[in-house]
Amino acid sequence: MAPNTLWSADFKGYFKTGDSRYCHPLTITDNYSRFLIECRALLRYTSEETMPWFERAFREYGLPMAIRTDNGSPFGSTGLGGLTKLNVWWLRLGIVPEHIEPGKPQQNGRHERMHGTLKRAVGRPRLHATAQQAPFDRFRQQYNHERPHHALGGATPASYYAPSPRPYPKRLPPFEYPPDVVPRYVLRRGKIHWLGRKYYVGTALGDEIIGLREIDDGTWLVIAGPIAIGKLNARQQRVEPIEPYLMNAPESVTHVPGKL
Repeated sequence: MAPNTLWSADFKGYFKTGDSRYCHPLTITDNYSRFLIECRALLRYTSEETMPWFERAFREYGLPMAIRTDNGSPFGSTGLGGLTKLNVWWLRLGIVPEHIEPGKPQQNGRHERMHGTLKRAVGRPRLHATAQQAPFDRFRQQYNHERPHHALGGATPASYYAPSPRPYPKRLPPFEYPPDVVPRYVLRRGKIHWLGRKYYVGTALGDEIIGLREIDDGTWLVIAGPIAIGKLNARQQRVEPIEPYLMNAPESVTHVPGKL
């Protein structure tokens, strides 16, 4: 593994500040170096609130190959592939969203241990939600550049981390498919037209282009960018969810355990 092969992201619980507002700390780390990329006090844990801080991280540090999260909002859903709008954005950037198994936080153990260190270091909540960011910034500086890390042989995460060679693109690239895959536009409400019928593939894919690859008589594999997420069965007139998998896994991410 190398820096930016795999990032982890999560919300470190939530708590009330002195002004009775909830704070939801968004945290992002690099798994190889333990480098804390972001520790941000947010008022809501929605895709709309979260995406700007991922974009900021991508612009500053480049793009990782994969991001590991749990299955809670805004990182996962009950739809095909567990995809959310945030996941689909990552896929278009060439980032594989990887979901841990429900109820198994140990699959993101390095990130969870950082959360424990964060809780002990920051202490009790501040009087105002806007004031909560200052102690997070101090913790991030100390954690990355000053605190010796046992798993790194006493070195700091900053000494092991380097930005990704993959820059954040000026334009969001579209999904592209090989010639044997039929592209289909997903309506905003999550449905596609196929063989005279409408099939639901999920609102997370609304306004995107998915692909269909015939794998049997009357059965097509449903593909979202680089991953397979379902099977369209025309005879039974339904879309069946499958365990998502990479169609052509890059060598640099084949080591990643979990759903993808």
